Amino acid sequence: MAEVTASLVKELREMTGLGMMECKRALVETDGDIKKAEELLRIKSGSKATKAAARQAAEGTIGVYVAADASNGAMVEFNCETDFSARNVDFLAMAAALAKNVATDNPADVAALLNNTKIDGESAETKRAALVQKIGENMTARRIARIGTSKVASYSHGGGRIGVLVEYEGNGDIARDVAMHLAASVASTRAVCVSKDQVPAELIENERKIFAAQAAESGKPMEIVAKMVEGRINKYLAEVTLLGQPFVKDPEQTVEKVLKAANTTVKSFQMFVVGEGIEKKAVDYAAEVAAAAKGL
Repeated sequence: MAEVTASLVKELREMTGLGMMECKRALVETDGDIKKAEELLRIKSGSKATKAAARQAAEGTIGVYVAADASNGAMVEFNCETDFSARNVDFLAMAAALAKNVATDNPADVAALLNNTKIDGESAETKRAALVQKIGENMTARRIARIGTSKVASYSHGGGRIGVLVEYEGNGDIARDVAMHLAASVASTRAVCVSKDQVPAELIENERKIFAAQAAESGKPMEIVAKMVEGRINKYLAEVTLLGQPFVKDPEQTVEKVLKAANTTVKSFQMFVVGEGIEKKAVDYAAEVAAAAKGL
């Protein structure tokens, strides 16, 4: 049997990113053949990745990429299980690489991104599975967005917890400020579209019903109630449309006025917030420890 030296274990660790004991066991099992050991670990990593996939991934980062000439831009929500892993340099590099692939390859969906695009010569899915093996957490690309018809500006906030793309014509600096404004709107009233004419009719109708019921309780005449409802609707539209909102850097002006002064037009935007819409599971760690203790 070939000797499994410390230097051989170190070399395999550098190749795979796995722990010392895992690498040593693989080398022992393959009689010191480092190539066979690497293959063995890759085979086992598939099993590890499959097991990890059953665990909830609600943390993560928004990978953002904009071409050097601002001709296109993309975002990927890349999730993991803990905020600690969300700050891992390899995890962040993977998110950035996936965003670049979305921008350059324009995949139809997440499945196409992972299976049909490459990172360093390997499929993105192979890279993802290897990262699961290395870090030991479930990791998945949840959603993608791409803009590629006009100039694109971007903004990332909170260490990548919020990502924004803005499609624009005109001043790039102002467009980036608008992207920052959109990120800030998450904490107050989030913009749902650029202008009033883009607000879904069913959303307006739902708000109208609520406002009408509230106004009716005032006991005022119907014509007054009707004016009250329209006033509330107009206020609502100003709050949820980008152009109607007070600009975060100068609340005395609306975003529409700021854009007009800079001769800039925003055509569309995309915004991702990490874990948005995912119902996080409550974990009773005390119960887990107690259950584990019973098995000892």
